[in-house]
Formats: sequence, structure tokens, C-alpha cells
Amino acid sequence: MIIAFFSCQPYEQPFLEAANSNQRHQLTFLLQTLTSETVKLAAGHQAVCVFVNDHLTRATLKALADQGIRIVALRCTGYNQVDLTTAKELGILILRVPTYSPHSVAEHAVALLMTLNRKTHLAYQRTSQNDFTLDGLMGFDLYGKRIGVIGTGKIGQAFARIMLGFGCRVLAYDKVKSAVLQELGVEYLPLNELLSEADVISLHCPLTSETHHLIDVAALARMKSGAYLINTSRGGLLDTHAVLTALQSGRLGALGIDVYELEDEFFFSDWSNKSMPDADLDTLTHSPNVLVTSHQGFFTHEAMAQIAHTTLNNLTYLEQERLPADAVVVG
Repeated sequence: MIIAFFSCQPYEQPFLEAANSNQRHQLTFLLQTLTSETVKLAAGHQAVCVFVNDHLTRATLKALADQGIRIVALRCTGYNQVDLTTAKELGILILRVPTYSPHSVAEHAVALLMTLNRKTHLAYQRTSQNDFTLDGLMGFDLYGKRIGVIGTGKIGQAFARIMLGFGCRVLAYDKVKSAVLQELGVEYLPLNELLSEADVISLHCPLTSETHHLIDVAALARMKSGAYLINTSRGGLLDTHAVLTALQSGRLGALGIDVYELEDEFFFSDWSNKSMPDADLDTLTHSPNVLVTSHQGFFTHEAMAQIAHTTLNNLTYLEQERLPADAVVVG
């Protein structure tokens, strides 16, 4: 199959080439994000492969269909960037990576939490300047704290297990409860109760119309004063303005995010020599009680290898008519 890989960074290519070493796909690597303007670059290909910030809008999907392309492979699990209604209408098959390494994202969420709590990022800045004072660096024991996990799929479960290992009391919210987590002592609560009881809240749910701005003014008002909030899922789960207001008032103690509502304009790009036009993102990245990473939760060797392997296998299995059902989003 001839495949155009959009938003393909140089560090991805070796993994994709290795995964393709025993297969016969022809791979075209493109740095450009897939949009209605760049879709013309897909001409001559049989499929496109995209990532989290590509724009699979109605216009883009129609342009793909006009070029005879009706296969879209996602190099990710979530598919909120895809207009599913239009894809179904046009007969475009949407594939995804059902799972890669839930541990990679869960461990990154823990890294954000630990860094914010023990202020190791601030300590590093000080000691690099030969300042070895401790003022302002005090944290708290995670042991015994109440950790709220919203979304207990594979990543949420991995995060919950780590927190249990720290000796935390883990609270959870999900429409589908995990019997395994319950056996381990995780307590499922209604969302409002979890918000009001947790010392730390970590988001591990998909972005849907129902979960968009899940953490808004009302949710923040219910949270404990000084609670920590971690988001390694999708930026749209947070109402950014409301979160900023809560941070500035002290209502929210700290924020760790690996995702951002408008990240597609900034993440995976170097803005170090440019002025930041997004005032909210600029404020977040310069706040001492906020830690922003640029969607790197998935970025481990194991996860990258699995994503590449699954993505190319999906397309091979499609040709062989033995595609796993959980890889199909629309089709």
C-alpha cells in the first residue's frame, strides 16, 4: 500500500521503517499537518496516516475522497480530530492504534505530579545557578493522600496502580467500573464526590462532546482548595480560562498538563525565537505552579515501536481482510 504519513517527525521515521522492514508498504514522510490546504500532498497515495493534531474535517475528508483515498490510519488511540459522520457518509475507513503502552502515559502523569509536588524543576533551576537554598520548595507526602482518577481505561488503570504503590487512597470515576481496580481497593464515586474529596485529580478519559470542558468553573468550585490537577489525555477536557482563574486565585494548587486545547498551533514546533501569540499558554508556561510538556506522554521507545508496528500491521491486515475489530473506528 502507498501511504502518506502527515505530521511525521524525524524521530518517528526509524520506527516506521523498522516496522515496515518485513512488509511491502511504500511510505512517504511529510512534516506538514494534514488540513484542507495540505491534503493535495496525499495525491497518488492509497492511504494517509495522521497524528493527534491533524485536521480530519469535512473539507479534508471530502478532498481525500475526491482523490480516491478512503483509508485513514491514526497513529494514536483517540479520534476526536476526525469528523466521524462525514467519514461514514463518504465510506472512508478510519483505523486507530487501540493500545500501545499505557504505562508510558501513566508514568508521565506521575512525573508531572512528582515534579510539581517536590518542585524538582525549580530546584534544578536554582542549583544550576549555584543556589542551594530550600525556601519555597516544600512539598507533601503522597502517602495517604486521596488521588482521583477520572477515566479508568488502560492508562487510568496503570496510573491508579502506581498511586496505590505510593500508599495513596485511590478514588475513581468512570461509567464502566474496573473490577480489577475494585479488587485492589480503588473506590468508585460519583464525579461530584470525587471532585470534592480528591487531593490530586488526574484525567485519563477521551475527549467527546460529553467530556469537553469537563473541568470547568463549576467543577473547579467543587474541588478542594489547593488540589492538584493533572491532564495527560486531551486539552479540551479543561476550560483553560477557568483553570487559569482558579490557579491565580489559589483555588487550584498546581497544574500539570501534557496537552492543551490549542496545542495543534504550537506543540511539536520550536517557538523559542518567536513571540508567543497565545496569552493563556504563555501565562501557563511562566507560572511556577504549572508544568507544561508538549504532548510527550507517549514518547518512550516502547510506545513508539508499538505505535509503528500496530499502524502498519493494521494496513497489512486490511489488505489480507483480517483486520482486528478494535482497530476500526469507522468502516
